[in-house]
Amino acid sequence: QVQLVESGGGLVQPWGSLRLSCVGQIGTLAMNWFRQAPDKEREWIAGIGSFGQITNYAESVKGRFNISKDNDNNSAIYLQMNDLQPEDSGMYYCNQGGTYGSWGQGTQVTVSS
Repeated sequence: QVQLVESGGGLVQPWGSLRLSCVGQIGTLAMNWFRQAPDKEREWIAGIGSFGQITNYAESVKGRFNISKDNDNNSAIYLQMNDLQPEDSGMYYCNQGGTYGSWGQGTQVTVSS
């Protein structure tokens, strides 16, 4: 299990931007971002490969969100979120290894005018 800590969430107006961070002993592990809105299931939204060269996105965020990795220190991943909409609100989680892997405690994102 890898200890992961997210930060960077907050309240933002529609069409605004936020940058989330996730720090931990990530090394060359593939990593993911998930989110969970109230009364909804947790959904995968972005993933990045071991060396940060391969990224994938859910259709709902493609073109607006960008996942990246700190390849210098292998200790952080980021999620740049642009053009945020109210439906992007929720708790955002950093993950390694899928459902039964390692999870952070989450950081809250609220998009509202």
